[in-house]
Amino acid sequence: MSLKDLTRKLRPDEIQWPTVGRTLGVLAALGGLGGGAVVAFGLFNVSARAGHLPGVSWVLHTTFRNSVTLRAHAEPPETLADAGMVALGAGHYDSACRHCHAAPGAERSATVRSMTPEPPHISEAVQHWEPDEFHWIVKEGVKMSGMPHWPATRDDDVWPVVAFLTQVGDMTGDDYARLTEKPDGRYCAMCHGAGGVSGNPNIPRLDILSETYIRDTLHAYREGRRDSGIMAEAMSQVPAEAIDRLAEGLAESAPSGEQAPPDDLAQRGRALAAAGGDTEVPACRACHGPWSEPLNPAFPSLAGQYAPYLEQQLRLWRDGNRGGTEVSELMHHAARALDDDEIAALASYYAGLAPAKLDDTRD
Repeated sequence: MSLKDLTRKLRPDEIQWPTVGRTLGVLAALGGLGGGAVVAFGLFNVSARAGHLPGVSWVLHTTFRNSVTLRAHAEPPETLADAGMVALGAGHYDSACRHCHAAPGAERSATVRSMTPEPPHISEAVQHWEPDEFHWIVKEGVKMSGMPHWPATRDDDVWPVVAFLTQVGDMTGDDYARLTEKPDGRYCAMCHGAGGVSGNPNIPRLDILSETYIRDTLHAYREGRRDSGIMAEAMSQVPAEAIDRLAEGLAESAPSGEQAPPDDLAQRGRALAAAGGDTEVPACRACHGPWSEPLNPAFPSLAGQYAPYLEQQLRLWRDGNRGGTEVSELMHHAARALDDDEIAALASYYAGLAPAKLDDTRD
């Protein structure tokens, strides 16, 4: 008898629904008891050495790929292929990811190769993924794989790591070594440069900043009051008791450089920096200079800071995604009404000034 014939003979009014319900209930109870027994008596072998049963790895990996494809929709920035983005991502990868996935031209350790699942070498891990999928994986992490989620809530500072991942497949060991070189063996100098000047427009120059501002900012990063996955990782490498000494050393650098001839955009930024201001939100110059009187060292100098970095920070202030020190609320008020054109103008103005400490800022 075919299934079609059976369904024709079995009319709904002839089905013993109470019996069906009891049968399903018994099966569900037996399934629950079986699952409970596996948990209660340790019947499932969690040994990494034993590995998964045949087919389980395929099921898990296929589920993983399909899950990422379903959820990855972030739009990559236009600067994704910029050398500065790749270099910043390489620095974070070297600190946070290299231990498991190794580096170009290097091997994973025996311990890493004994994990289940085994973290793939970076040259294999980056195959067959798109930038938006990299972004989702790095930001969200992967359950039951040892892959952590991003240690911050911001989306934007995941993109430098994505930039690195899109390029690392073609890198040699020497290429990677150049990107992750630590001048004089100093960890901070890998990104910020030996004298606090990275030359990378995505990484702030530190030579213009005061010891007070650097100290307060490093504490804010370490305590999670300022949101950045890159700096959260960096500050996890620095003991709290070492921050004051580190800030003192970083602030010793003396900035140098010439003022850039102001173009129309910078001129508009100059006017914006001097305009407005009230009892709640002073003009930009009143905190960041140029100003005729000594300024509070808790505020950063912006003179000569990189324009892309300034634009990024102003957007974070405006959108409410930027924390920091005890004076951070003031910047939320100051930036909340800025549009993208005004942000670009302010960034152009301050970036064009001669690099200087706060009280030495001139225009």
